[in-house]
Amino acid sequence: PPVMLVELLFQAACVSLFLSSGQGRVYPARKKPASFAVERRRVGPHVCFPGSGSGCCPGWMLSPGSGKCTLPLCSFGCGGGSCIAPNLCVCPDGEQGITCPEPPGTCGEYGCDLSCNHGGCQEVARVCPVGFSMAETANGVRCTDIDECRSAACEGTCVNTEGGFTCECGGGRELSADRRSCRDTDECQATPCQHRCENSVGSYRCSCRPGYHLHGNRHSCV
Repeated sequence: PPVMLVELLFQAACVSLFLSSGQGRVYPARKKPASFAVERRRVGPHVCFPGSGSGCCPGWMLSPGSGKCTLPLCSFGCGGGSCIAPNLCVCPDGEQGITCPEPPGTCGEYGCDLSCNHGGCQEVARVCPVGFSMAETANGVRCTDIDECRSAACEGTCVNTEGGFTCECGGGRELSADRRSCRDTDECQATPCQHRCENSVGSYRCSCRPGYHLHGNRHSCV
């Protein structure tokens, strides 16, 4: 029995030594066989290229919800309308086309300018002052003075001014209340004569009382 016990202990020691010597060794794992990618082929409406990219036909794109080629593409945008087919919009007024016109804004035909003061800024319509015409140029809106004398009905002479016009009358006449027609000026109201004054159209004439004669200056009496 003691001999058997010694043999058992010797065998146990050998097994322990064998196991401890094998703990530091690393055995390479067996490589997994290369996996073959499964070709994904897209199916559904408007699919022209099942095996590449989105697979959608021109004018269609993937719908975020279903992942299918059911979302039409409008290259020019539809503004306030909706894209119902490739490059076909339905507009708020019911009309259809490749795009929808932008609704007219509050700024008018020529857009807006930013007007600022101490209270803040706001967009205001681009307009020209009265007496000016508005034209859209490459450099923006341009205001040009209108020559009202081409159509103004002045009895005398028309003088064009920036943003308007004025009528002028010749010597001895003055503008009437309508600022267009002319009337005779009563020069005698300014008492240019020493004795007597007689008004005439566009002029006046001085005269003297009996016993006096008119001086050479045509105003004084001698």
